[in-house]
Amino acid sequence: MRVLVMGLGLHGGGMESARYLISRGAEVTVTDLRDAEVLAPSLEKLGDAGTIRYVLGRHRIEDFEQADMVIKNPGVPPDSPFLRAARRIETDISLFLTDAPARLTAVTGSKGKSSTASAIHWVLQEGRNRGLLPGKAYLGGNITRSPLTFLDSLDREDDVVLELSSWQLGDLRGRTYSGNRALLKPRCAVITSIMADHLNRYGTMENYVADKRIIYQGQDRHDATIAAGDGWGRSFLRETPGRPLVYGENPLPAGMSGGWISGPEGAGYALLSSGDRAEVVPPRILLPGRHQKKNLLAAALALLDLGLPPELIRDALGTFPGIEHRLEFFYERGGIRFYNDTAATIPEAAAAAVAAFEPGPVLVTGGTDKNLDFAPLVRAAVRAKALVLLAGSGSDKLGPLLSREGIPYRGPFDSVDAAVKAALEAASAGDTVVLSPGCASFGMFKNEFDRGQQWKAAVCRLG
Repeated sequence: MRVLVMGLGLHGGGMESARYLISRGAEVTVTDLRDAEVLAPSLEKLGDAGTIRYVLGRHRIEDFEQADMVIKNPGVPPDSPFLRAARRIETDISLFLTDAPARLTAVTGSKGKSSTASAIHWVLQEGRNRGLLPGKAYLGGNITRSPLTFLDSLDREDDVVLELSSWQLGDLRGRTYSGNRALLKPRCAVITSIMADHLNRYGTMENYVADKRIIYQGQDRHDATIAAGDGWGRSFLRETPGRPLVYGENPLPAGMSGGWISGPEGAGYALLSSGDRAEVVPPRILLPGRHQKKNLLAAALALLDLGLPPELIRDALGTFPGIEHRLEFFYERGGIRFYNDTAATIPEAAAAAVAAFEPGPVLVTGGTDKNLDFAPLVRAAVRAKALVLLAGSGSDKLGPLLSREGIPYRGPFDSVDAAVKAALEAASAGDTVVLSPGCASFGMFKNEFDRGQQWKAAVCRLG
């Protein structure tokens, strides 16, 4: 089979698709609009994969016309004229779902999906460490690990947790196999907070949320959908063909199953099928911010539905350390603590980072605009001890809004070093400094993870 991988990228999806298909005897061509210099890390890792033909710095329509199958990167818009020339379109996720025998938990949302997926995986591993579950637990998807890397290792007794972006879900719309069964049919579907994001691609929130809905559309009553009991979550819970489980801030209304957070600093509780309630999230967790406690509650409800005991869930979530790039504590010097929250790519996420610290932090924020409303970040910025802006079209919008409210800021700075120096000037012993951009990373950085790595390196070098 002649296969064209469209979009090699730097996060592993295109690379692992190429490696997987070569191992199955395909003739693979890789095409990407970026050149070999930018893609060097991925090209180096593919050096031992086998014979690959590369078309870099451009796409050619004849490559799409001649391919038996095109593997699409999720970042490529579905209306690409090149894709219209393809005979068959797949993704690394669709290839995985076609052959994976394991039990599947899928997680999506605007923010919190990586932390929630990682927490579910953390507890599933702990259950196996204690001998309560057979097999192994795996984590992949949008969290920068292609599930193709572990597909050949899977058995039916294993668990797979997939973090899925709206783009990855959109690529699965209407996909079926083995007759009329949906290609995506998670045993548990978890939806974290829904906020405005990617409107530069979707145009409207309705279009954006429509792709999120795909996560549960293949379910039945043997499966569960976990969503918040407010905003968009209510529509998900009404619509899902699975069993709805709600999570939120208040005790459950009559007739609802799910969980809630008790009090300002309280634990997370779940209503069991027996009618009793059980503590599943401890009052003290390792992650800063109440929003993280809600993410862990959503994870706990999925784990309960998968059959894990509430005591194990509570104990394991109490030791969950979080993940890189999401309110990640990484350095302390002179009594100043530094955090990396580069995955906060929308204003609401940056606002949540400000709320996570008491007193308010020195906030390094801004970057490239995604046609989003910065009002939530402006409201939260009042609590910050100081603001430092990174250069970009988002900061060009944010700056005047801050000035209108009388909120001072430093920058925008077009280098990470300059932003770190400004943050250090504003901070003193006992303060917290957090990078939480609320914007996309394009322009100054290759991607949001490159932004986080550069931030950490600069802080450790200059702090």
